[in-house]
Amino acid sequence: VQLQASGGGLVQAGGSLELSCAASEYIFGINLMGWYRQAPGKQRELVAAIMKAGMTNYADSVKGRATISKDAAKNALVLRVTGLTPEDTAVYYCNLGGKWGQGTLVTVSS
Repeated sequence: VQLQASGGGLVQAGGSLELSCAASEYIFGINLMGWYRQAPGKQRELVAAIMKAGMTNYADSVKGRATISKDAAKNALVLRVTGLTPEDTAVYYCNLGGKWGQGTLVTVSS
């Protein structure tokens, strides 16, 4: 499966972002998908995950601010985050069934 992540960029604190990870193959049959991020000097961490049946899980740092979903029209995994802070600055990666996307940089300015 080929993955294409998009949606990163420079965002002001307090703003929101929407990241998309489009797949070349049908995503609704994948058991587990997620968004991860890696900030400078830190390990990659899970941001949000969604299971085939739709159950979701969020990191405490984004709980209440993030929504992970599947976009049927785009055959893509989507992550929306609101209330951004500089601590959200990182390279965001999608993972669909063990396959990593290329990463998209999100920079939040204060």
